Amino acid sequence: TTSIEPLLKKIHPNGDYCIGQDSGIYWRFTEPPEKGVEAPDWFYVPGVPSRLNGQLRRSYVLWKEKVPPFIVIEFASKNGKEEKDSSPPPEGDEIDPETGKLKKAGKFWVYEQAVKVPYYAIFNGFKGTLEVYHLQGKRYKEIKANRRGHYAIQEMGIELGILYDNQNPPTPWLRWWDEKGSLLLTGNERAEQAEAIAIRERLAKEQERGAKEQAEAIAIRERLAKEQERGAKEQAEAIAIRERLAKEQAEAIAIRERQQKEKLVAYLRSLGVDPEKI
Repeated sequence: TTSIEPLLKKIHPNGDYCIGQDSGIYWRFTEPPEKGVEAPDWFYVPGVPSRLNGQLRRSYVLWKEKVPPFIVIEFASKNGKEEKDSSPPPEGDEIDPETGKLKKAGKFWVYEQAVKVPYYAIFNGFKGTLEVYHLQGKRYKEIKANRRGHYAIQEMGIELGILYDNQNPPTPWLRWWDEKGSLLLTGNERAEQAEAIAIRERLAKEQERGAKEQAEAIAIRERLAKEQERGAKEQAEAIAIRERLAKEQAEAIAIRERQQKEKLVAYLRSLGVDPEKI
């Protein structure tokens, strides 16, 4: 049921629809009441309140509400004979020799002739088979599966089919698909999908943050390398300047010493003294 709920809420934004699971459909007033009730495994009734007097429905009284279920699903017991029983109701109270209970109208007859359910599905989980009938006129006509192996409920834009799980041996499950063939996820599957998406998004953000931090670290290393290169260049320039200054200073000292020597030689010669003979 949880897989089809989002679609039903879209079809019925006011919430006026009823889902029954193993609950009775009282299709006629009888005494005792069980002569006029069928309890399919699943059914859907459009256009009726989901609750009565604020309480969840335990049954559906067709002879009061006058709106038949649109879809009824039966899970076949044993060979499926009971679900295909088209016997009309007995005229009087008769005891079924097999069950020891009062005889009733067959399920197939009830859904086709009395309740007039537009779609009736019989799923045999033991055999992995599914039969879907569509009420055309006054009789059910079995629907053929489409190319996907599903049975289209065209009025609702959905398909009913069988999905096998990964167990050994595989187990068949009755599932819904949309009209494009996409599986309608159950509530648990949607929660798991949302969690997986959240994990992927979180990992993507962490990867993005890691890439950003890595880029920032690379930028810092490049900036430090440039600063080191600039520092080394400035240091080399400073050494070159010091060496040039030292050279210039040495040259200046040599020039002063030469000039002083030349002055001394000139002075001595002015005194008539030969500097070379001193």
